[in-house]
Amino acid sequence: MLLTYQPADVSDLEALFAFNKKLIDQYEDLSQIPYQKVLAWVRQKLEQHIQEYTCIFAEGHKAGYYHFSPMDSNTMELDDLYLFPAFRGHGIGTAVIQKCCAETSQPIMLYVFQKNTSAIALYQRMGFQIQCTTQNVSRTRYIMRRG
Repeated sequence: MLLTYQPADVSDLEALFAFNKKLIDQYEDLSQIPYQKVLAWVRQKLEQHIQEYTCIFAEGHKAGYYHFSPMDSNTMELDDLYLFPAFRGHGIGTAVIQKCCAETSQPIMLYVFQKNTSAIALYQRMGFQIQCTTQNVSRTRYIMRRG
């Protein structure tokens, strides 16, 4: 499958927000977070960093998005990787992670919801390991690291 990439722009904000909201709704413990405040933070983050996101195209069709950037001077972060449902299970996520890994010699870290077992399995196949539970960002997410 031919994958191509283009920078995201403001027209992608609503799709990215919808991906974020769906994951929060599906995997977060909503009784333990200030839900509206979290959604406002997500929207603000997207609006401020939309130019750092990349659109993934599979055979010319928009398949999803990812955000890969420096976390600090020694670590890269795969902050978001979203695929539209019709494009899941076709190796696109694997290809994007391989692309990110090829772009840096630095360690890569990411956050993943503990209940998102399919994402965790993908990241583990790609060499990421769950970090010590004392480093978890919350009771619902793991920090994973490669390298």
